[in-house]
Amino acid sequence: MIITAVETYPLYYRLPVPYGDANGYKRYRSLFLIRIQTAYGLSGWGECSDWLPTLHIGFRDRIIPFLLGRTILDRSLIEKTVARWHRRAAAAVSMALADLAAKAADISLCEYWGGRQRAEIPLYASFQSYREALDWQDSSLRDVEKQVIAGFNLIKVKIGGRSTAEDQQHIRMIQDYFGSNIRIALDANQSYLPHAVLEWKKMMDSYANWMWLEEPVSLNQTEDYVRLRNTLAVPLSGGENIRETSGYLPWLTNRALDYLHPDPVHLGSIEAYRNTLQLARVFGMAVSPHSYDGPLSRIFAIMAQACLPPCGKADFGPIEPVEWDAMDNPLNDIFVLPRRGGLCQVPEKPGIGVEPDMDRIRFYTWDGAVYS
Repeated sequence: MIITAVETYPLYYRLPVPYGDANGYKRYRSLFLIRIQTAYGLSGWGECSDWLPTLHIGFRDRIIPFLLGRTILDRSLIEKTVARWHRRAAAAVSMALADLAAKAADISLCEYWGGRQRAEIPLYASFQSYREALDWQDSSLRDVEKQVIAGFNLIKVKIGGRSTAEDQQHIRMIQDYFGSNIRIALDANQSYLPHAVLEWKKMMDSYANWMWLEEPVSLNQTEDYVRLRNTLAVPLSGGENIRETSGYLPWLTNRALDYLHPDPVHLGSIEAYRNTLQLARVFGMAVSPHSYDGPLSRIFAIMAQACLPPCGKADFGPIEPVEWDAMDNPLNDIFVLPRRGGLCQVPEKPGIGVEPDMDRIRFYTWDGAVYS
């Protein structure tokens, strides 16, 4: 199957109210979609994220000329070549080629990967907790309440962007309001020094409904994670920005984390992502995908999770949950999956099994202006 065309869709949404984490505020959400078309009329979709001008120029001047006229049967060579230029762009190309290959066989992506083991995947609602307004804690509580009413009982909120006292007040508000009706993950985005993490120990010992504590300190500090894991009763997690499957080996061999968070976009290809899942299982490690940046990579994560064998007895049921962006972001609705509260149904149609909303794509297409 020869590649005859590659369409690109840079998308941009300016947030009316900025929100953020310990690293700062987001003032916009963006996304870069591609569609690879073939001579047989089939097409496959891929997704990546980065500064839109970089992706636009890179695809136009280098990646698209390289792809045109090649066969999708050369997937490995194509992905490795593009990854040398831009790893996230290579992830988008890899997704599109996998979608195409499954469609060419007239089977779902799960069938292409050997068959799904479950029809539904649990989700956790992921929040950006901070606002610039003084009443940010109240805004965060309302955000969480909205998703709990919608059926989510697993949530992730941010810490590390305010003083420990203010952050702990925020978490107590959520705990006191919802109690044992929800389970909570705390994400610090690598913002603490090791000794400061211990200031959370008393609070963590006071509640039993924690999911995990995510990336409390820099991921350069493997030994500190080992010490914290031996000190805190709460599971530790991390790894969303690791770029190679081999990069997870120190965390696995040192038992430094309880949950890994690989991201389909960051690893450069969907097969590298799936290799990471399998590697984690070899070490008996739980895996909960990071999939905050876009709806299409979330679909790939959900379908890969549907094919993953279980990891012993887990608190979440037969499989670990996938991250679900619960913030203001209309780009999430470009690809819509059927959900039942905090459970997502796994698509069964050929390829990724979902078609995008082209009207929404056209509406949010970036106009080429400088943005911030």
